[in-house]
Amino acid sequence: MIQYWKAAVAQIRSVRSMVGGGMLVALDVLLDFFRIVISNFLEIGFSFLAIAAAGMLYGPLVGALVGGLGDLIEYVLRPSGAFFFGFTLNKILLGAWYGLMFYRRPLGLKRVVLAVLVGHVLKELVLTPLWLSMMYGTSFFMVVRLVKCCVMFPINTAMLYFVLKAVQTVRFSGRVV
Repeated sequence: MIQYWKAAVAQIRSVRSMVGGGMLVALDVLLDFFRIVISNFLEIGFSFLAIAAAGMLYGPLVGALVGGLGDLIEYVLRPSGAFFFGFTLNKILLGAWYGLMFYRRPLGLKRVVLAVLVGHVLKELVLTPLWLSMMYGTSFFMVVRLVKCCVMFPINTAMLYFVLKAVQTVRFSGRVV
C-alpha cells in the first residue's frame, strides 16, 4: 500500500505524467463540447472518459488534478450558470476515485461496474443535489436523478470499459503513453 502511494505521488513530479495529464485535460475539455442532450435532465457526456484514463494511467492524484483543471477550463470556455466550486469538487473526486479503482489494478468488468456505480451514487445522488440545494434552495429531485442514474449506468459502464480496455492495449503494446 505504501508503494502504491509512493508511485502515485511520484507521478505528479514525472514529466511524462504532466504532459499526458495536460493532454487528457485538453481531451476532457474537448469531449465536454460533444454532449448528447436528450432532455433537460438527461444527457450523455463523454468527458469522464478522459478523467478515468488519467486516473488509470497516472494515479488518483493526477486523476484528481485532471478532473479539477478540466472543469475550471470548461467553465471558462463555456460558462453555464453561476460558478460553484462544488461541481469542480465533483470532478476532482471522480478523478481520484477512478485513480483508486484503476491505477496499477487489473481492469475487469466488475471493477468498472463498481467504479461507475459508486461514481454515479456519489456524484448524481449525493453531491450534485446537495450543491443545487445550497445554490438554489431546491429540493433534491431524487426520483428524476434516480431515473437518470438507471438510464446512464449501463451506457457509462460500457463506454468506460471499452475505452479503458483500448487505453490498456495501447499502453502495453510498446507505444509510449
